[in-house]
Formats: sequence, C-alpha cells, structure tokens
Amino acid sequence: STNTCTDTLHTASRLTRAFKETPAMRALLWTLCLAATTTSALRSKTKQHAAPLTTTQTLVAGGASRAAAQLLMYPADALRTLAQTRTGAKTLAELGAKTLVNGCVFTSCFAFPVGAIQFAVLGRARRAIARRQPKTPSTLVDVQASACAALASCSVTVPQEVLKQRLVAGIYPNVFAAVKNIARTEGPRGFFVGALPTAARNVPFVVVTFTVYGALSAWRGEAKSTAESLGRGVTAALVAGVVTQPVDVVKTRMMTQAASSLPPYKNVGDCIATIARDEGPRTFYTGLPQRSAYMGPLWALQFAGHDYLTKVFRRRNARRSSSRRH
Repeated sequence: STNTCTDTLHTASRLTRAFKETPAMRALLWTLCLAATTTSALRSKTKQHAAPLTTTQTLVAGGASRAAAQLLMYPADALRTLAQTRTGAKTLAELGAKTLVNGCVFTSCFAFPVGAIQFAVLGRARRAIARRQPKTPSTLVDVQASACAALASCSVTVPQEVLKQRLVAGIYPNVFAAVKNIARTEGPRGFFVGALPTAARNVPFVVVTFTVYGALSAWRGEAKSTAESLGRGVTAALVAGVVTQPVDVVKTRMMTQAASSLPPYKNVGDCIATIARDEGPRTFYTGLPQRSAYMGPLWALQFAGHDYLTKVFRRRNARRSSSRRH
C-alpha cells in the first residue's frame, strides 16, 4: 500500500541519517558516494532497449537466483556457523559431516522469498526515491533503496537463520523437530530470536553489496559475461562482509547459545560485553575466512543468476512485444 511504502521510505531515510551520525559508517558512506560520483553520469546515459520485466518475472529472477546460490553454498555457511558458536558447543568432529547439509533443502526454500523480496523492493524503491528526490545522487538512492530491500526481507531472513543455525549447531536433529520445539517452548517469538542483530547485520551488508555492485555496473556497463557478473558479486560481498563481520558474530552467538553449556546472554548488549571481556576484540572477527568463503560465492552466484534470468526475460518480452506490433 501507499502508506506502507511511505513508512518504509521514511525508515530508510532515518537509517541513512543514523549512518551519517556514526563515524565508521559515515566514512563508508562517503567512500561509496565518491566511488559512484564518477559513474552516475554513465548510469544516466544507459538506456534499456529491451522490454522491462513484469512483477512475476522480477520475483522469479530474484528468488530463483538466491535459492539456487544458497543451496549450493550451504555447507560453507554451516562451517561459518560452527566457527562462530560459543565455547562449549559441539564441534564439527563431534557432530559429523552430515551437519553441513542438515536442513539444507528446507531452509534454502526460504531463500526464494528472500531474493524475490530483495530485488523486487530494490527496483520499486529505487524508482520511488528517484521520483521523490530527483536531485539526490544515484549512490544515495541505491543506499536508501537497498536499505528498504533489506528491511523488507528480514521477515523471512530471521526465521530462516534461526532454523538453519540451530540445525547446524546440533540443537535439533531435523527441521520438523526444530519447528515443533521452538513453537512449543518459545512460541512465535522464538523464530525471531536475534532479530535485532540480524537486521543490524543485514541492512548495512545489503546496502554495501548492492551499492558497490551498482557502482561497478555503472562504471563498467552491463556485465558482458557470467564471469564478469561473478567477479563483481564477489567484490561487493567481500567488502560488505568485512564491514559487518562483528555484527554477524553477535547474531550467531545469540541464535546458537543453547548449544553451549555456559550461562546464556541476557541480551545483545550483554553478548557484546561478554565477548569483549572474556574473549577479546579479535573474537568479533572469528569466522571471517569461512564467512568470506560463503558470502563471496553466494552473492556472486546470486547476481550472475539474476543477470542471466533478467536477460532471458527481457529478450522474451521483446519478442512478444515485437510480434504484437506485427
């Protein structure tokens, strides 16, 4: 609805102001602005000669590319989760290799709506913001649009992460047991444990990833090959991964603390303070190699798959449009 869209845009604007008030995020934001300032003119000159995608095609392109990428990269994500779990949780040697694929099909199905929502909201929000703020630099438009996309997809991302990480940590034997036990012992809120750190990680990650990818596309033009799409996706995801790694560690600890014999964290603040006091600041970057090995290829495959499906749908739409005219 119009009110929902307006509220989401206001939320994105407030998020952008919060970024500006934080020194590290302000530096990152200005870096992204500088990177895309030289390419905004190129982007404005780019013309779409092919027919645009329908809403259904946009959802399919975003959803299918995300689901396929996450299914392929699931074992790497499982390794990242195990690397970040708290002391006292079972190790890979104790859980066995099967934990690397435990629940991969079911939880990867959640990836379809995640990708569909992200790309659909990104496109619509980008057009809406450009109309409302015609003088805003294209990079800031991308920042706000991608923030909208990240916030909208959190409704699916958080339950997906809760189920996936508890399965990998060996808390539950399978997806059905996980859903049943969480619903019985924690209620609906149990599926949204760690929602705050998840959103705090996802929003800046998606913002940086989409903005960097957009800047690279504006600079180099539309990707001419799958390899080029893969390279841009890896670059964008790795930059975003380094920025958001500490938040990812906190999110993982909050979601998997039931696997540890240590006293549970009281809240996000207690989690951060306990990690810093007992394990040291370096712990906030635990699992960065594993996460990079997962997120880089994941987003590379997602962008490449999305670009490919977009081209296929555009060619099909162009042929249909041409046949109607004749």
